[in-house]
Amino acid sequence: MASPTAPAAPPAGAPAPPAPIPTQMVLATMLRVSPQVSDLIFSPGLPPQVELNGQLVPVKVEGLPMLRAEDTVKIAGDLIGNNKQALDKLKTEGSCDISYSLARLARFRVNIFTQRGSCAIVMRVIPASVPNLATFNLPPQLSDIAKLKNGIVLVTGPTGSGKSSTLAAIIDLMNDEQAIHIVTIEDPIEFLHSHKKATIHQRELHSDTPSFALALRAALRQAPKVILVGEMRDKETVEIALEAAETGHLVFSTLHTTDASKTVERLIGVFPLGDQHVIRTRFAKAFRYIVSQRLIPRKGGGRVAAIEILISTLRTREYVERGEQEGKSLIDAMRDGVLDGMQHFDMVIEKMIRDDVLDMDTGLAYSTNSGNLRLSLSDLLDGVKPGKTASATSRSSSELEIEIER
Repeated sequence: MASPTAPAAPPAGAPAPPAPIPTQMVLATMLRVSPQVSDLIFSPGLPPQVELNGQLVPVKVEGLPMLRAEDTVKIAGDLIGNNKQALDKLKTEGSCDISYSLARLARFRVNIFTQRGSCAIVMRVIPASVPNLATFNLPPQLSDIAKLKNGIVLVTGPTGSGKSSTLAAIIDLMNDEQAIHIVTIEDPIEFLHSHKKATIHQRELHSDTPSFALALRAALRQAPKVILVGEMRDKETVEIALEAAETGHLVFSTLHTTDASKTVERLIGVFPLGDQHVIRTRFAKAFRYIVSQRLIPRKGGGRVAAIEILISTLRTREYVERGEQEGKSLIDAMRDGVLDGMQHFDMVIEKMIRDDVLDMDTGLAYSTNSGNLRLSLSDLLDGVKPGKTASATSRSSSELEIEIER
């Protein structure tokens, strides 16, 4: 792959190539497609694309109908600028993460990577304003997280499910209400928090610190009440996060897992088998919430967030510590813990289907257990409206028999 630098000058006598289009103009054109654009994608052999409500849409950019390998190299070079560390990482590891700002328009979380010998770029659009719980229509019980004093809160889900936005909304609520010191460690920094009632220091991986683990260990000496770690990536980070929670800090982090059960198993699974029982016990005592998210295509367009909430109770701590068994699963605990503020995915998805927010097929496709959800929705699947009595069905059977006799 060619390194992202300016293209070489043409040979003497050759016609001059068309002037390259400024990268900032290309980005601005793509953002104008819709306020709902979530990602910008640049791949050789295709026009520039945006992701809109989960679907890729090509964008007509004057003078750039189709991206060539040299175009994506130039754009990558413009985005990286003088960030030598990112350039070195791209050359040695094949990808790099950076943040990028377009004055007065948007900020981006950028991943530049090599594929088939060329550069490709994905730019996640970060909203200019920090989100709040009401803006994102998040469950109101999540505001209780801001009142916690210690422990671990995990927000999980696939890439692009809104984990960073949920955490930013909770941090912003704490910033509004509490005069405390908050330290965030991010890769890269996404939402920029201003000092309100709280004092917030945001550290970026690679530019401010070489690793999550080192920054997290240093944070223990920086007197924060709250620590946000962008991601639980390795055993060392998990261990220090547990230590921080056990010594009176409130720790937020994310994992790329699909639900609460898989989150617990993934976190415990990074440790050797001989250590897992001790880690289970420590995590059972330390965790406060596991919030899992899925963004689902909404009926009629757009996307809606389905959110699963597991809260630390005597029962859920026991299931985490001893492991799940038949009849003693975290889903059972969430199903029975509605009054405590808990909810599981299939319960939320069923309500959305009944409220006509989701198509039946879409909801089943995104559910945790589609078989069980299908049974719960059997009245809709059979075309029988909820509340229709059995006698009504039997009467229609009798009428059918009379018609057959005739």
